[in-house]
Amino acid sequence: MAALKKTIQLNNGKEMPIIGLGTWQSPKDEVKAALLAALDAGYRHIDTAYSYMNEDAIGEALQEIFKSGKVKREDLFIVTKLPLIHMDPKLVKRSLELSLKNFQLSYLDLYLVHFPIPLEYDGDDTNVVPQNESGNWKGADKWDLLGTWKAMEDLVDLGLTKSIGVSNFSISQVERICKVAKHKPVTNQVECHIYLPQTELVEACKKLGITITAYSPFGSPGRPAFIKQADDPVVMEDPVILKLAEKCGKTPAQVILRNLIQRGMIVIPKSTNPERIRSNLQVFDFSLSKEDMEEIDKIKTRHRYFDFMGAMFKDHPECPW
Repeated sequence: MAALKKTIQLNNGKEMPIIGLGTWQSPKDEVKAALLAALDAGYRHIDTAYSYMNEDAIGEALQEIFKSGKVKREDLFIVTKLPLIHMDPKLVKRSLELSLKNFQLSYLDLYLVHFPIPLEYDGDDTNVVPQNESGNWKGADKWDLLGTWKAMEDLVDLGLTKSIGVSNFSISQVERICKVAKHKPVTNQVECHIYLPQTELVEACKKLGITITAYSPFGSPGRPAFIKQADDPVVMEDPVILKLAEKCGKTPAQVILRNLIQRGMIVIPKSTNPERIRSNLQVFDFSLSKEDMEEIDKIKTRHRYFDFMGAMFKDHPECPW
């Protein structure tokens, strides 16, 4: 299969593939095989994060594919994220350099601030989610979101990353950054699916020239048990999606991805299954009609699967939801 050609132009002129391979919750022993399968299938956009603790396995897979001659570095769009423990402006550059060492690369295509609230750094770079005595994430005593952003901008000027962006940021946080930014965020990566359409955030970011990258487009069915609730609705089993999948001769997953793409978003479905990895790319040979899109818009169920992240910091001034 030919390399994926469908891209979105970012506000700095760079092109970003609309579909990427998500790698959260992908163990090291599985992510390498998944990445090789994805690159063979035509993926050219890989999304991960320092806190996923699998950057080194991805790096090994990348080096294998580079040596094979199948794909060149310049053909790929590699995305990772600044961990919450490294949000002190003095730690930002060093953190990216740690990621580059893991990848065995000299630069990134996109570097994101993973979450707007820093966690306490205890000097251990592997303790990415430090906890307090009650078992909640241990937030840092001080935070400087704009200072963190200015340190991110330095990375662009140094050539360590071509673009920078944010993840899990609210409208007000994105607007604050844009008011002082030398390099605007090119994207805001957030949970987005039929039960959390993020309509207001999408429109606000669009006005600022910032794309939305949708993570967990399928409602993260493989999310850890501590996140799951017995009454969680199942995105892939929604009656509207099932009906449209039958109508279009496509899978529910393909309909879900197509809906988000037609809304102008980038999508990063996670999978380690080669068949599903290939299937998730097969969304450019059909389209949803205006009526189909409106029917999805009318779905009334509303649910955030990653609400726990906000609950951890519900009283924090920077809590994004």
